[in-house]
Amino acid sequence: MALTDSAIRALKPRDAAYKVADEKGLYLMVTPAGGKLWKLKFRNGAGIEKKLSLGAYPDLGLKDAREAREQARSALAKGADPAEKKQSDKRAAKINAANTFSSVAKAYIDKNRSDGKADATVTKREWFLGIVERPLGSRPIAEIQPYEILDAVRPFERAKNHEKAHRTLQFIGQVFRFAVANQLAPRDPTRDLRGALVNHKPKHLAAILEPKRVGELLRAIDGYDGQASTLLALKLSPLVFVRPGELRRAEWAEIDLEASVWRIAAAKMKGRVEHVVPLSTQAVAILEKAKLVSGHTRYAFPSIRSPKSPMSENTVNAALRRLGFTGDEMTAHGFRAMASTLLNESGKWSPDAIERALAHKDKDIVRAAYHRGAHWQERVDMAQWWADYLDVLRKGAEVVPMRAAG
Repeated sequence: MALTDSAIRALKPRDAAYKVADEKGLYLMVTPAGGKLWKLKFRNGAGIEKKLSLGAYPDLGLKDAREAREQARSALAKGADPAEKKQSDKRAAKINAANTFSSVAKAYIDKNRSDGKADATVTKREWFLGIVERPLGSRPIAEIQPYEILDAVRPFERAKNHEKAHRTLQFIGQVFRFAVANQLAPRDPTRDLRGALVNHKPKHLAAILEPKRVGELLRAIDGYDGQASTLLALKLSPLVFVRPGELRRAEWAEIDLEASVWRIAAAKMKGRVEHVVPLSTQAVAILEKAKLVSGHTRYAFPSIRSPKSPMSENTVNAALRRLGFTGDEMTAHGFRAMASTLLNESGKWSPDAIERALAHKDKDIVRAAYHRGAHWQERVDMAQWWADYLDVLRKGAEVVPMRAAG
């Protein structure tokens, strides 16, 4: 006879567990402690008798237990084993719970580190993880829906920080593609969000490019009254053409002042190729002063807070702001654009030598291998000419004539 709710409520525990049948293989197991557990007895496709636990009464009521029974019978009719499916679902749920967005993102960042990605790249991706940790971090990555990702990046868009919104979305997509490749997520939902955010135009890093204004900038730097290491980093920035991250992480072990050479390891370079910087006499003089300040430390320009760490990535930019140059006028990265523009306009140096000085990566591998050494002497001469030219501009003397536009 089929069970009723009143009959189930009337069931009392006994010294040993006992069964009370409903119909079509569904029954209740009443335990000595008074628990009432729904079970389903069935035979799989091979004719083997098996049991499937459905849940406990009254959390799973009579009606719901019968619906679960019918779903299991339907699966059996299609050739599936409901007990195996339940175990598979439990395993999947366990895997999903362990593979949260945060844990997968950390694994992705660890792979970046193992792959030899630049420290700056790894640090930036850790920063992106930090800003999406609250909305996405604890969510199983396989369960995250497109709308959740949009909710995580929309605040940046509403704040008119469109670049941050796009780059955050890009990072999330990178994590998902890593998850898909490792069988931790079925797909990358960020692909469905193309066009969802307001378009943004890449913002060019500000730089002073007019010779007269360059002179004004150099004189302003000479008048900087902040930390000694910051002043010396500011003075060196126009002379060496390197990226701000490469400058602030310069180590004394890399610099040979007698040979006037700074050798930057491939691991620190954006293009993952060793970069050798010829040092002008002016650059050597600045580094000799820096050695008096920080020669006992690892870094040429150590952090104010801890000499074991390099200077903060915002230090040079903050110093430029203190000198009165806005972010729309000049940035630490702008020293590279300044050198590139004025060196090209001089007409004195080959474009390849200038590109090598800037450590721009050549897509042609064979050509790149040749050009790494082919322009060394030209680069040495160019570094000294450039330093002398900056001295002329600093003094406000007559500007060295540039090549006339053709």
